[in-house]
Amino acid sequence: MLNLSPAELIANVFVLVVAFTVHELAHAVTADRFGDPTPRAHGRLTLNPIAHLDPLGSLLLLVAGFGWAKPVPINPAVLRRRSPAAVMWVSLAGPLSNLALAILAAIPFRLGLLYPAFPSGLFPNLSQILTQFIFINLILLLFNLLPLAPLDGEKIIGYFLPPQWAWKLESLRPYSMPILLGLLFLGPMIGLDVLGWLVFRPAVGLFQILV
Repeated sequence: MLNLSPAELIANVFVLVVAFTVHELAHAVTADRFGDPTPRAHGRLTLNPIAHLDPLGSLLLLVAGFGWAKPVPINPAVLRRRSPAAVMWVSLAGPLSNLALAILAAIPFRLGLLYPAFPSGLFPNLSQILTQFIFINLILLLFNLLPLAPLDGEKIIGYFLPPQWAWKLESLRPYSMPILLGLLFLGPMIGLDVLGWLVFRPAVGLFQILV
């Protein structure tokens, strides 16, 4: 996982700055459109990546190809007064932004202007950067849909669950981060590659469809 070439690191930095910034900005803009002033008050309606990057999530993105940014603060009470589905839409906006970025970056490949190639060597070319950009955005899309806090999937699935199940999901929130880290690092050691099943393999399939 840590055996990355310089070209991979350079490409991952590009993905980190662009994908994470757009992802969090999508959350902030959607909440702002629903009338929640919280993201604006916390300076999150910006394309400045410094406002959005989380140290641990950024490090994971650089070395492992997935991670997370600083969650955009929202006020669910304000959002729900505007629409019962507002929190769900705010949460869904981030993963949808990753899908949109992947689709846009795939256009030169579908037009035959570039050919996919993952980064290797010292410096990546445009094709390698866009290939990595597409693939990691698809991973971020699927990773963030996992129903564990602080990921977006927890709030998305919580909207669709009946109240008794939503309450149980809420009670798991304090344990979500240990569960998530366990899936990331301990699962593969014992042959339980949950993220491979739910994230990486579907990402490969989506990548093939797009590119």
